[in-house]
Amino acid sequence: MRVTETTPYDADRAQFTRQALARLVLCHHSVDVAKSARGLVATENDPDTGPGGRVSQAFQLIELAERALTSAVIYERERGSSWGEIAQYVGIDATEAEERFAAALEGWNTAFDVPYRLDETGRKRIPQLPTAAYDPAWACTHLDRWLHLQHSGHKRAVSSGLVMATPAEDSPVAP
Repeated sequence: MRVTETTPYDADRAQFTRQALARLVLCHHSVDVAKSARGLVATENDPDTGPGGRVSQAFQLIELAERALTSAVIYERERGSSWGEIAQYVGIDATEAEERFAAALEGWNTAFDVPYRLDETGRKRIPQLPTAAYDPAWACTHLDRWLHLQHSGHKRAVSSGLVMATPAEDSPVAP
C-alpha cells in the first residue's frame, strides 16, 4: 500500500534540495563513523571489553564506513557526478560502480515518490528516507551541535587507559 499523506516534516524537507538532503545523510553517516572510530581510540575502557571486543568494534566501523560510502555515492549522483567519476575513487569501472550502488540509489529515488510504508499492523507509517533526509531541520541542529562539541572533550582519553610498563621493565638492562 502506498502511503502519500503529508506530515509536518514534509514542509521542512521541501525547503531543501535533494542534493542538500543527500549531503545531510552523508554527514549523519559520517558522524556515526567518527563516533565508532573514537570508541577504538580511547583505551580507558579496555579492561571492561571482553575478548574480541575491539575486533567487533572495528568490524562495525567497516559496516558504518560502507554506509557512509553509499551515502557519498548518492550525494555525488545528486550533484551530477558520473558513474565514471565515482568509479575512479572506488577503484572499479563505471559499470561496476553503477551495479554496486544501483539498489541504494533506486531506494533513494523511490523514497521521494513513496515516502512512507505502513508497518505490519497497517497503522504506523515508516519513513523510507534516511533520518537526516526525512527530518532535515533536526539533522541540521544535531550535526551543527555535534561538530561544535568536537572541539572539547577528555584531555587524556588515550593515555589514561594505557597499560604502562612498570619502572623495572622500563629501565634499560645492563650489559
